[in-house]
Amino acid sequence: MRASSLEAVSPRQASLGPVYAALLVQVLINTGTYLAGKRAMEELPPVTVVLWRFLLSAFVFCLLLLLTPGPKVPPRSEWRRVLMLGLLAGPINQMLFFYGLSQSTAAHAALLYALTPLGVYLMSLARGHEPPSLRASLGILTALAGVVVLLLGRGLASARGSLVGDLLILAAVSAWVVYTTEGKPFAAAHGPLRSTAWSMVAAAVLLLPVTPFALAPVRTFSASASALGSIAYLAVLTSVVAYLIWYYALSRVPASRVAVFSNLQPATTALAAWVLLGESLHWGLALGGGLVIAGVRLTQSAPLVPVPRREVEVVGEA
Repeated sequence: MRASSLEAVSPRQASLGPVYAALLVQVLINTGTYLAGKRAMEELPPVTVVLWRFLLSAFVFCLLLLLTPGPKVPPRSEWRRVLMLGLLAGPINQMLFFYGLSQSTAAHAALLYALTPLGVYLMSLARGHEPPSLRASLGILTALAGVVVLLLGRGLASARGSLVGDLLILAAVSAWVVYTTEGKPFAAAHGPLRSTAWSMVAAAVLLLPVTPFALAPVRTFSASASALGSIAYLAVLTSVVAYLIWYYALSRVPASRVAVFSNLQPATTALAAWVLLGESLHWGLALGGGLVIAGVRLTQSAPLVPVPRREVEVVGEA
């Protein structure tokens, strides 16, 4: 059917509390994603970890599609966009991120990923997906400043990474910005489950050509239970649960409001390292964490102004 839609929904029309609560869960999952990825790469190459992650997550998503009423495959008119989103989320974003992370530091990776909300906001403005908002802009910049304070609290040396690694991570961030911005109208049209499932299955299909060279089943199954558990964490919690939450939020609120939650991750990662690894806390955690929370809160308090968009083809139950 044909339907005229709006990019944003007024808070009076629907409560956004569940959306923000789900995003906090996503932040906690992503906090463990770095630890799981780092642990898996201690025994397996990055490409093997990424390949197993997407193959397993694609299998889970296929099961979810089979068990869920509605279309199982995207309409033919959307195949190009599905492949584009799959390419951005899988081969480009994750390959660049894991290889960059192996050559850089966690601090620099987190700092570069803190550019995501700013990139998403600027791209959303350029595409006409969101109206300009001074409050949202100030909130994003405040959160970014908090991330910088948090990461540099231990000194500049702790945030220094290799140039090659940093450039790879920056390219991964750019891919994630495009994925988030382009994925919002797709999620609004088809729903979070199908949008996420189709893009993740597409990512796995696009990775199939490297399977004979990188799957390494003998080496993988001889890895420790901890490494295998880390891959399962990446496949089920990160690629299924966290990605579903991401598209669920994108289908409800502007992309910049979703993306700004990623600035909470450095603070939660520092707290997790303190609790699980016994790392010491420092003054930057309190100050930087406070700025991040203030920035997120400021961004979420910006008024939601509906932005008309062109009619889209909505595929689903009548």
